[in-house]
Amino acid sequence: MSAKKTLSAEQRHALLATPAGWLACGFGSGLTPVAQGTFGSLAALLPWLLLRQLSIPLYVLVLLVSFTIGVWACDIAGRALGVDDHRSLVWDEFIGQWIALIPLLLPALLPTRFSTWWWLLAGFLLFRLFDVWKPWPIRWLDRHLKGGMGVMVDDVVAGIFAAIVLAVGLLILR
Repeated sequence: MSAKKTLSAEQRHALLATPAGWLACGFGSGLTPVAQGTFGSLAALLPWLLLRQLSIPLYVLVLLVSFTIGVWACDIAGRALGVDDHRSLVWDEFIGQWIALIPLLLPALLPTRFSTWWWLLAGFLLFRLFDVWKPWPIRWLDRHLKGGMGVMVDDVVAGIFAAIVLAVGLLILR
């Protein structure tokens, strides 16, 4: 197995020994043996249910602060693991998922015909699609940026792509 896919007991201990590691692994959601990104994205929906109550400017501020802290945390956690972008580092999924769901915060886009829960599922699936598929420039960013910034940026772009597709879907079915 690849060093990016598994955690030794020493790596798990190093990851969980610091607040940065806890945050980087999505409060433990990235410690699953498989589908770490999917579990991280699912875990991101819980705080989103609270964040969606914020005004748009405050939501964006939370995103920017969370991104900045995520760059720091993922950089520290990656160095502690000895692996630049280990699969257990899923804070980037939190930020990308929150970006993907921005259209659901815009009342002008919300449809009257379908439940918001269906659109939440669509936003989740779209983000996972772009995060796994990694179309250009996501794949390029994933390969060329290193450290905490490298962990975070490709998921931000995947979130933006997902948000655009979700917004278009909302507009078409409105």
